[in-house]
Amino acid sequence: MVERYVMSIDQGTNSTRCILFDHRGRLVSVAQREHQQHFPRPGWVEHDAVEIWHNLRRVVPEALADAGVRADEIAAVGLANQRETTVLWDRHTGAPLGRAVVWQDTRTAPLVDELARDPGDAFFLERCGLPPSTYFSALRLRWLFDHVKGLHQRARDGDVLFGTMETWLIWNLTGGADGGLHLTDATNASRTMLMNIHTLTWDEELLAFFGVPRPMLPEIRSSAEVYGTARTLLPGVRVTAALGDQQAALFGQTCFSPGEAKCTYGTGSFLLLNTGTDVVRSRHGLLTTVAYKIGDRAPVYALEGSIAVTGSLVQWFRDRLGLISSAPEIETLARTVDDNGGCYIVPAFSGLFAPRWRSDARGVIVGLTSYITKGHLARAVLEATAWQTREVVDAMNADSAVPLSRLKVDGGMTADNLLMQYVADVLDVPVVRPMVVETVSLGAAYAAGLAAGYWSDLEVLRGNWHRAAQWLPAMDPGHRETEYDNWLRAVERSLDWIRPPAPH
Repeated sequence: MVERYVMSIDQGTNSTRCILFDHRGRLVSVAQREHQQHFPRPGWVEHDAVEIWHNLRRVVPEALADAGVRADEIAAVGLANQRETTVLWDRHTGAPLGRAVVWQDTRTAPLVDELARDPGDAFFLERCGLPPSTYFSALRLRWLFDHVKGLHQRARDGDVLFGTMETWLIWNLTGGADGGLHLTDATNASRTMLMNIHTLTWDEELLAFFGVPRPMLPEIRSSAEVYGTARTLLPGVRVTAALGDQQAALFGQTCFSPGEAKCTYGTGSFLLLNTGTDVVRSRHGLLTTVAYKIGDRAPVYALEGSIAVTGSLVQWFRDRLGLISSAPEIETLARTVDDNGGCYIVPAFSGLFAPRWRSDARGVIVGLTSYITKGHLARAVLEATAWQTREVVDAMNADSAVPLSRLKVDGGMTADNLLMQYVADVLDVPVVRPMVVETVSLGAAYAAGLAAGYWSDLEVLRGNWHRAAQWLPAMDPGHRETEYDNWLRAVERSLDWIRPPAPH
């Protein structure tokens, strides 16, 4: 049978998707299942890893059936995943040791403050390219060791495995407790604070500092190579790629040259700029990360600006405030007014990520008057995403030799035309959306297909990219800078909200 398709598994913050792509990079079928979000305490965010695995077992057959495709027609499968979310499980039984701790979780904030004082950011930046933040996996591991009795000893004894979501799913796909592959790729490993950004190996000093036993860690592999074959769900199908979701989106947007950038608008939003084979240290609050590594070629790096809350702000507006009944309604509501009425929303629900990295910040709404309607609030919700993008782009332009001249965008929020126009207006550059907006899934498929020989090279993938929509800046420059100044003043009011407890 001719292998006609590549399968992509996108394990995201809110759902798990399975998508089939053909040789021209066109979406053939898609199946998706949401999983439950658990908020056991303020600032805590958790997922059930078993529920996510069960959801994968449902969406894969659905995607195949919808396309009328058999497993032997799949050339390869690639995975993209929510990156820093931390899963621990028993090596012998495969049972998770509690819920997965999600990348949005802020329980490690006191530890971040501790590390910022001693040993300080430089110790970590030199080794892994990342500053201490509640964002990254190593701090979650340290917290779990400190709070779960006997866990650290079990990890030292080799009974506990650690992974991010792609590691957990690949382990289960390839046999689980019966010989499953325990691996991660360089992009996901680069988000743990445990991998040396230069050598792409687990860093002994960082492991010792965080007290992470090496036996629990997965093997670091490239983003695109033949890892092995699935033994369950897709028996005999080669597993050939894994990338963190934002790196997958960069790859799916074919940003293969230094200076090319994309922003994915999802639960959070993530702007990545390809910096080539150079490790560029940001001086303006961005993260240095591995963009991708294809086979035995040199790794490609990126600067990343991570925004914690964008799409999830719309979800909050819908689910917690009940002001809309579906996410797309926010555009309709925002269009009932001409501007924000002087109201600004800073969604620092779990602190502020790039470029500020302030875990002490919390969300604020400023400028409220009796004039403000829910339409003004809806517009302020959308504008918050645009202004956060502007802050990241300003940092990126300060770090990069070449200023951003065009932004490729993808993700669910790009269906909001008002938002995309506002992004173009506040950035003062064209914003471009491709035909296939599921670029996270497409990037995982592209990497998997390259490793399997389904696609021959990067230029073939470039040829698959086609523009679907473009928004050009149209805002008066003076108005733009006045609004930006108002936004920055609103952000200042969100800072220093969470203060350390007074000493007894």
